[in-house]
Amino acid sequence: MKQGRINRRDIGKLKEILLDKREEIIGGVKQIHASSQEMGQDGIQDMADEASNLYTKQILMSLSENQRQVLREIDEALDRITEGTYGTCDGCGDPINLKRLQIRPFAKYCVQCQDSIERQTSDTSIE
Repeated sequence: MKQGRINRRDIGKLKEILLDKREEIIGGVKQIHASSQEMGQDGIQDMADEASNLYTKQILMSLSENQRQVLREIDEALDRITEGTYGTCDGCGDPINLKRLQIRPFAKYCVQCQDSIERQTSDTSIE
């Protein structure tokens, strides 16, 4: 069952959510960067402290990679809002259900197209 296009008010609310999430990630990255800068600055570390700090830095780097991916997706969604294509599936061109956008405001695909993409990806990884 096809849903109608989302209205301007919905887009405005979703844009606020995207901007808040973007700021949360950028703020978190700044905080992580500051924390990693502070690690090891006291000059009085034993090997266990160094190992712990190295492990923490590695975790922060992996979190940072995930955050960069989400940030790219958020920026793409904000671009789609500006272009007037937000809420339209990149796969089939149908409107993306409002409930899906409320859950994942940077979604590029409707549920059916996303399922199809995930099935194709899992089929290729099995081969």
